[in-house]
Amino acid sequence: MSKYVGTRMFEFVTETWNPVIGCKHYCCYCWSRRLVETRLKRIYRDFTPRLIEKRFRYRPKAGSLVFVCDMGDLFGDWVPREWITRVINFTKSFPETTFLFLTKNPARYIEFIDEFPSNVILGTTIETDRDDLYRKYHISRAPLPSERYRAMLEVKDRRPELRRFVSIEPILDFNLGTFVKWIKDVEPCMVAIGYDNYSNKLPEPPLGKTLKLIDELEKVTKVVRKTLRKAWWENSYIQAYL
Repeated sequence: MSKYVGTRMFEFVTETWNPVIGCKHYCCYCWSRRLVETRLKRIYRDFTPRLIEKRFRYRPKAGSLVFVCDMGDLFGDWVPREWITRVINFTKSFPETTFLFLTKNPARYIEFIDEFPSNVILGTTIETDRDDLYRKYHISRAPLPSERYRAMLEVKDRRPELRRFVSIEPILDFNLGTFVKWIKDVEPCMVAIGYDNYSNKLPEPPLGKTLKLIDELEKVTKVVRKTLRKAWWENSYIQAYL
């Protein structure tokens, strides 16, 4: 199951490790919560944040890229400091393995900024540069996109040698110039971009606009293309005027 979830989200990930699961961001598009509350209910019961002790027996392969906690947000404000410290210390024990963290609360990276080893990648999800869109459509209770952007700038300032990653998935409509600037400012080693996979009918940008974003970002970093398709509303809009 762990391998399946990891390869589904990011193809460049070779393993996933979930010592802590659960989240309180309540993102409207969350596939993890949906999975836990349906197909994986017998394993997890619900999406209440919890630490799973037996998963610290895990031994990653040297040279692998491990996605840490793809079934929750390890850096949510509700996560006890002790849990996070324990996970970080685990990554220090395997210097030949790369560990990818991904959070919608990157401000909490700052709390642990001096504890991270060099074999981690600090990632955040920034679906758009438009806070107004986030509020209007009640996308999530997570910090606003602009707050995540500013937090990642502080991460870069405090530990510039640590690799950074940005996930723009599921992509929401954006201002091209501003969004490109944000990503350039963060200086990620890689960006993943993709549309929603679960028919949530989010406020998506037209495909042409997304392709322009990709063209701009490929000038400065590696871009991993995830699900790329027309916005759900594009075909309906076109058909209405035929």
